Amino acid sequence: MGFLDNLPTDLDSLKATLSSFGSRGSGSVVGIDIGSSAIKVVQLRNEDGAAVLETYGELSLGPYQDIEIGRSVNLDVDRLAEALRDILHEANVTTKDCGVSIPFASSLITLLELPQVDSKTLKSMIPLEARKYIPVPISEVQLDWFVVPEGDLKYLSKEEKEEAREAAQDGKHADTINVLLVAIHNEISRKYETILKAADLKPTFFEIEIFSSIRAILGRGVAPVVVLDIGAARSKLYIVEAGIVRSTHVINRGSQDITLTFAKSTGIPVTKAEELKREYGLDAQGAGEHGPRLAQTALSGMEYIFAEAERAILAYQRRYHANITQVMLTGGGATLKGLLPLAQKKFEREVLLADPFKKTRSPAFLEEVLKEAGPEFAVAVGLALRKLQG
Repeated sequence: MGFLDNLPTDLDSLKATLSSFGSRGSGSVVGIDIGSSAIKVVQLRNEDGAAVLETYGELSLGPYQDIEIGRSVNLDVDRLAEALRDILHEANVTTKDCGVSIPFASSLITLLELPQVDSKTLKSMIPLEARKYIPVPISEVQLDWFVVPEGDLKYLSKEEKEEAREAAQDGKHADTINVLLVAIHNEISRKYETILKAADLKPTFFEIEIFSSIRAILGRGVAPVVVLDIGAARSKLYIVEAGIVRSTHVINRGSQDITLTFAKSTGIPVTKAEELKREYGLDAQGAGEHGPRLAQTALSGMEYIFAEAERAILAYQRRYHANITQVMLTGGGATLKGLLPLAQKKFEREVLLADPFKKTRSPAFLEEVLKEAGPEFAVAVGLALRKLQG
């Protein structure tokens, strides 16, 4: 399977959010995103070239570890398989044909610059070069790579441009290619295979979450775009240019930090803190006596994430002399009420909320619901789209 192909608690307390509708076809596929705090599933089918949404669902994982909804968890294989079976049942998923995401934190993604050689030689070079970046034996990982289409010097830093010109003037061999290298530890693959087998599913591919998100939320533009994925435990920033992941950055802060800080500062239960955060977010009017504290906590938490993201963006712009004018927000944290105006103010760029369901056909009465939920389902939608596209 190529990673880069085609670019115990009563169920009532699990608070699964789901919807199902429409007739089911034999060509249905399901994308499964097993995140740190929830599992998301999206089932699509191909109908006259359109990706038709059949069902979708989300299940919080906290209760499976006897902790609050919205918290990140570290579940064993059996508990994850149990949770997966539950959401498949509750969301009325009818197919076993699936694609599954691998967390960004469980992978390595790097851009290599290599001599321009024939494909056979390149195939033998990749494992040798990979050893420089992978701290375990190559035999313990699955490797995949993608040759980045040849472009101009705009992707090089000022120093790299000068070196390239000097090499050309000196008659040195300056013909190089960029190769996007991806590695996943075999242990991670085996873990997910075990979970899926226990859930009676038939995965046809695994894909690192970043590539699934890109497929679902970005178009075919060539200008650099920032994708900021705000998760429960951490946030990830990807800079994508001409469809290629050029830079990645991890911010060790996520939406659960707002909940935990808010609960600690007010003395209210974490469960109540999470409920208030989800209901009011940055707009704390109506949240009662704890409203001002909630608003300030949410503001501080998001400002930290945005400041870290802006530093990464500026560093990229300086190195590559690029002008990044758009930021796309995705992940569960991006659904925080009042977040978009704050992000637009802090980034001083065009900021959009990811809308992956826009690439699917669904009933008109669900349009606003799907748009609001969209940022949480980008990975799952992207996985299902890849499977439909073959």
